[in-house]
Parts: sequence; C-alpha cells; structure tokens
Amino acid sequence: MDLPFDGAISAYFKDDAPAAIRKAIEGGDKKDILAEDYPYDRWMKKSEYEDRMKELQVELVKFQRWVEASGQRVVVVFEGRDTAGKSGAIKRVSENMNPRGAHVVALPKPTERERTQWYFQRYIAHMPAAGEIALMDRSWYNRAVVEKVFGFCTDAERAHFFDQLPGFERALTDDGIQLIKLWFNVGRAEQLRRMLAREAHILKQWKLSSIDVKGLAKWDEYTLAIGETFARSDFDFARWTVIRGDDKYRARISAVQRLLGAFDYDRKDDKVVGKPDETIMGGVDLWPGHGK
Repeated sequence: MDLPFDGAISAYFKDDAPAAIRKAIEGGDKKDILAEDYPYDRWMKKSEYEDRMKELQVELVKFQRWVEASGQRVVVVFEGRDTAGKSGAIKRVSENMNPRGAHVVALPKPTERERTQWYFQRYIAHMPAAGEIALMDRSWYNRAVVEKVFGFCTDAERAHFFDQLPGFERALTDDGIQLIKLWFNVGRAEQLRRMLAREAHILKQWKLSSIDVKGLAKWDEYTLAIGETFARSDFDFARWTVIRGDDKYRARISAVQRLLGAFDYDRKDDKVVGKPDETIMGGVDLWPGHGK
C-alpha cells in the first residue's frame, strides 16, 4: 500500500524524531499513556467509557431540546494540537443531536476573495440563530497558532488579530451568544503515534495534510504560539478550557461535561453530568506549557 506523502511520517519517526519520543512509542502498548506527566498510566476501560457516554448522550439530547425551546445561541470552539481528539469529541457531542439545530462548522482554507475581507468575516456567517448550536472544528484561532507557525500571516496581521479579538468575542457574548472555548492538548509521543496510525490506515489517510506532516518538526514553535495565544485570549468573559487528550475516552467525557455543566437546562441530571476530572480538564494552567 502506498503511504501518503511518500511515507514522510514514517521517515520522520525513523530519522528525525527525538530519541526519547521513538523509545516511548516503541515501548508502549496501544492503550498505554506515553506522556510521563499524564495522571493515568492507561486509557479508561472501553466498557466504562461506553456506559458513561450513553448516559451523557441522553443529557445532550435534553440540552438541545432546551436550547431550541428557549432560543439560546451556543458556540463551542474546538481547538488544539493535531490528533488531540477534536473531531472525535465533536462527533460524540453531535451524533444524537438534531442536525437542523446543531451545525458542525469546518471551514476550508480561505478563498482569494475571503483573504481580502475582514479576518473574522467568514466566521460571522456561521454564528447560530435562536435555538441553534454551532460546533466549530477549528476557528478564528487559526491565525493565532497555525498561521503563525507556518508563516501564513505576517506578524503585523497577527498583532492586528489579537488587538481585535477581545472586541470580537465580547460582541458575540454581549449579543447573547454562549461561547465555550475548548483546547485539546496531546503529548508529543502520542501525537506522532497517532500520525503513524493514520498513515498506515487506508480509511484514515484522508485526515492527514501536508500541514500535519510538516508540523511534526515544529513542536516547539507550536508550543510558543499556543502559550502566546492563551496569554492574550483567556478573557474573563470567554475563558479557555484545556482538555488533556492523551486518553481520548476521558477527553470526550470531559468535553461533554464542560458543555453540559455550563447550562441549567430543563430536567438536567446533575448526578449524570458529574464533576469533571480536574487532572484532565481545567483552565490554561492545566496546559503542560503553562509558565514556560
């Protein structure tokens, strides 16, 4: 089977990955946690995860009905490092919702026309009407991180973005939009292991892009850009929630808990929603790069 990008991910693993990263991947079982600072050694048991998620899915259905009935407008931003679990979490949030009222927004790269518009303009068109939920699979924060790392924007353009960002998000929240910002993180060894798995799986190769491949060697640049972004966008009216995604099961549960925990919807079962695992989900201080 031909590998995408001429096997560039395998070549990176063999020739360029730090020795400690290669050692962790080679010595780890599929469900072992590779990050030394992660609070668990292995993934949550699948049976336990499935039972927990079934309960939470019922709560998500209740939540959407309440959103529709009450005319709420909800935006959930899913951001994070490549392979950290954003898409999987979005799928679990949306899979039993009515698609007429819960939209997944995954925008392609901007067109030539969109590049000449106000940067936030293409996102505004996807903001929800009354009774709707917008699930953003990446967002305007592309400029803060990915575009910075790969030089797709100038320093002046990024500075202008950060200057306008507080006003933009304040305008959304002042107009009644409930804005939830989730950042999914993943350890370096786990990220590379997931990239290798995608490269080898013919049904998952479509998930890979040239940006993903080139980004493997830019871990430190990403870390710096993420830290700068948290420092300039963790507003008191629109806080970031960091979710550690090395165990996808725990990360998905945490994402659903964060969403449900933000609202007092009709017939909410607080016992089912439960209290979040604070070692998995928290504020920006939970990000491993915080303070560096």
